Amino acid sequence: MEKEFIKTLRKLTLPISFVCLLVIIHVAYAFLNTRLGLVGVVPRKSYGLWGIITGPLVHSDWQHLMANSLPLGGLLSLLFIFYRKISYFGFFLIYVLTGIVVWMFARQVSHVGASGIVYGLVSFVFFNGIFRKNLLSIVLALIVTMLYVGSGYFMGILPNQEGISWESHLFGALVGVFVSFLLKDIPEAIDEKHEEKEWEEEEAEYYLPRDAFEMTRTEREILRQQQDAMDV
Repeated sequence: MEKEFIKTLRKLTLPISFVCLLVIIHVAYAFLNTRLGLVGVVPRKSYGLWGIITGPLVHSDWQHLMANSLPLGGLLSLLFIFYRKISYFGFFLIYVLTGIVVWMFARQVSHVGASGIVYGLVSFVFFNGIFRKNLLSIVLALIVTMLYVGSGYFMGILPNQEGISWESHLFGALVGVFVSFLLKDIPEAIDEKHEEKEWEEEEAEYYLPRDAFEMTRTEREILRQQQDAMDV
């Protein structure tokens, strides 16, 4: 039990560290009183390219930070616990591709905050349930759906919302679908467990063990007699 707890804690290293980094950066910017527009994604401007990396790390106020940090921590935890093999690469792709698409197509204002990544992770987890088609992925997709459908998730992608980067939300969600599809064929532990369960169910349907036909005729007859005796 203790080993499992330590293993789970190790998987949560990046989610916890990333959320802590957001808080530290916000505190630093509050003390320095730096203009956030200088570090956001500014579409189609060369100096706005830096925002692809820096934009998700800064937030306009504490309310903005908390609104992104809590779901971000939960979604990253799901990603790194259940999709361990693709977690780092998936997170990297969602982070970078969302920023790139925002830079290419969004309004020419400074886009800051990690909400695009949040929408990307919601979409990623949901569509993994569709693409992978195993029980646990579907359960995770349903959990994410219940948590976010009722919390204004879809409202966030509607255009012309003052003070909200709806483009980051929309493009993040689309990037999440793309990344989920791109990585769907990489086997994960939840896929392997599902296949193992199906194998065990298939095994139970056989009257004789799967290797019975590799035995000699005499050995098979002895095994059959032993099973008949146990049934009696």
